[in-house]
Amino acid sequence: MCPPEIALLKTCTHYFLHLVFPAVIAFVFYRKQWKKTYFILLATMLVDLDHLFADPIFDPDRMSVGFHFLHSYYAIAVYFLLLFFKGNLRIIGIGLLFHMLTDFQDFVLWCH
Repeated sequence: MCPPEIALLKTCTHYFLHLVFPAVIAFVFYRKQWKKTYFILLATMLVDLDHLFADPIFDPDRMSVGFHFLHSYYAIAVYFLLLFFKGNLRIIGIGLLFHMLTDFQDFVLWCH
């Protein structure tokens, strides 16, 4: 368990990477259509619906990557393949992979 001040920083970092940093990605790499790209990147957070099938739904001491079916290594391989397409599929792949990276760092780089 993290001390309360570290837990707060961990939570803020997690939501910054899920909600704010995708806007940076969209603006830097898709400047002409950054708003559309940002909303697609936000929509990839629907991948977290697989948490509803777990018991408990949220466990701060559980690593999402490799546990939930849409966070499985097989799913991540499919998300990686999306990078080889053009247009919205590539953006979806970027969003899903960044989501997995965010969830991974949330567990590995902070206290447990």
